[in-house]
Order: sequence, then C-alpha cells, then structure tokens
Amino acid sequence: MRAGVGLAVALLALTACAGRDPHPVSVVQPQDQYSDCAMIRAEIDANNVQAQKLAEENGMKVAQNVTAGVVGLVIWPVWFAMDTKGAAGTEADALKARQEFLANLASQRCNAPPAAAAPAPPPAAAQPPRRRAAAAPAQQPPTQQ
Repeated sequence: MRAGVGLAVALLALTACAGRDPHPVSVVQPQDQYSDCAMIRAEIDANNVQAQKLAEENGMKVAQNVTAGVVGLVIWPVWFAMDTKGAAGTEADALKARQEFLANLASQRCNAPPAAAAPAPPPAAAQPPRRRAAAAPAQQPPTQQ
C-alpha cells in the first residue's frame, strides 16, 4: 500500500514538472495607436531579447524530452516528465507575429518620408479596376438567368 501511495506521489511530482502553460503575447496591443518610432524600436529590441530566451528554453525542453524519452524506455514513469505543452514554441510563434506587426508599424511611422507618399497612389489606382472587373462578371450571370 505504501509503495502505491509513493508511486502516486512520485507521478504527481513528475507531472508537475512537465511544463508550464503558454502565455502568448497579443499581436495588436492597445498602446500601439499611441506608440512613436522610438517606442516601437524599443519594443522590437526587447522582443528580440525575449525571442532569444524562448529559443534557449525551447532547446532545453527538447533536450529534456529526449532524455525523458530514452530513460522512459527503462523507467516508464519518467515519461510523465516530458513537456507536452510546448509553451516556449507557442510563445515564440506569437512573438514572431508581434514582431512582424511592429515591423509594419515601424515602416509606416518611422520610414515614411513625404516623398514616399507619392508612389503609393498609382498602385492603389491600379487596384480598383481589378476589383471592378472581378465584380462585373459576378453580377452579369444573375441578370442573364
């Protein structure tokens, strides 16, 4: 009986170490509308540091899972110590999406000289005829039927 209780306690202890819950960052945040160029660049730099930490954590979790898998072949309860939540990977993916959004925001707010606004209208003017052409065939078949 004591061995069964000891095994149950050991399993619970091992599953507690199995990994943490992911806390991904949202892509768009409320302060984005007020962020200036310096704030955006500071957040990008901070996110790069966080991404490096997540990459290191993910590498350590992979090594932990491989070790637990191999040792688990001999001592099967060790398999409960494997990290199946993948928190670091989930957070890294969310951080990557945030970084892409911030890069877009930085290109709009930081690298937009007044001369850059002039080339933007010609591509925008070229897009509406495509929309009209796509909309016109969709409207013609109902009138023919």
